[in-house]
Amino acid sequence: MQRDERAAPAGFPAMARATEGLRPPYAVVDLGALDANALDMVRRAAGKPIRLASKSVRCRQILRRTLATDGFRGIMALTLPEAGWLAEEFDDVLVGYPTADGDALRKLAVDEHRASRVTVMVDSPEHVEFVAEAARGGAPLRVCLDLDASLRLFGDRVHLGPRRSPVRSPGQARALAEAVLARPELRLIGLMAYEGQIAGVGDNRPGSPVRRAAIRAMQRASAKELRERRAEVVAAVTALAPLEFVNGGGTGSLESTASEPAITELGAGSGLYSPGLFDAYTGFRHHPSAFFVLPVVRRPAPDMVTVLGGGWVASGPVGTDRLPVPTWPTGLHLTATEGAGEAQTPLAGPGAAALGLGDRVWFRHAKAGELCERVDVLHLVRGDRIVDAVPTYRGEGRAFL
Repeated sequence: MQRDERAAPAGFPAMARATEGLRPPYAVVDLGALDANALDMVRRAAGKPIRLASKSVRCRQILRRTLATDGFRGIMALTLPEAGWLAEEFDDVLVGYPTADGDALRKLAVDEHRASRVTVMVDSPEHVEFVAEAARGGAPLRVCLDLDASLRLFGDRVHLGPRRSPVRSPGQARALAEAVLARPELRLIGLMAYEGQIAGVGDNRPGSPVRRAAIRAMQRASAKELRERRAEVVAAVTALAPLEFVNGGGTGSLESTASEPAITELGAGSGLYSPGLFDAYTGFRHHPSAFFVLPVVRRPAPDMVTVLGGGWVASGPVGTDRLPVPTWPTGLHLTATEGAGEAQTPLAGPGAAALGLGDRVWFRHAKAGELCERVDVLHLVRGDRIVDAVPTYRGEGRAFL
């Protein structure tokens, strides 16, 4: 599939013409928007390579397309079985989370070719022992240390950020590195720290301006603290062994993370699809490129229609920001009493008046890759034509988590 670098985002009327022969529900990716987003992410990364987060994509053809773009290098997988599958094709796959899958570790260790392509994550001496024991008798496994990147305040009484690794200080990281280096079954390759409280939290959410100001202040303080601490940790670990990479960041923090001298690569993927949650960021704006389409099946009131299904709710803390966003035609919104439902989703607003039975409503998922868990195929559109239909992980019969 040849890429047209001149392609622009298609626009909804063009995409509607392209897909009028499809039967909903179906999912669409606008290639012009996707490619523009990839190039903008590379620009924001300021010369540092981006490791593509596969959980935010969940389609091998999109992974291939993006990794062909200068500025992207390597994959960050969600699970070890997924990484093993991807390593059949891709030569640099980091598992972004620790695994307790002993069978998958043993399978990796006895496959020297895949073991040379996959890096597993550890965040405790106990996990080092678990991985080393599973790898005994096989090829040495590549290992990355996971560093806690959260912001702690008031003597650790306030924790802001994802609950990830227990490893926080240079001393703790050095001790974990020593535990890896003491096991001949393991090779210390890299270090990772994901600052979810910066990369994954929009600073312009609807609601209280005081809350928005507090989020921005927290993110500035966290970026400063992590910049200093991450550099100290990297220095402590590299005093013991050289590292192939130091990974950090996400789509929401590409600029700030790339500015850290200790960082050698970034991790990101959601920006390719630019889902609904990204509307709440002030520092950047990508083009929405991934959509799903549902048919109108009821008209319960003159100013309301109901579409079939729609309860494609995103993971995370419960809130309206996890619901899908009705995007086109304009002038539609979910109702407070029903939200997005498994069987039906009522939509109200001035845009409902022009819709009849069988008409289609285009939605954006709140998060990126989770859309692909709902569909087997992504229809790739350029302008007003479908140029390809490619399987998601689900369409290839793969459900990793």
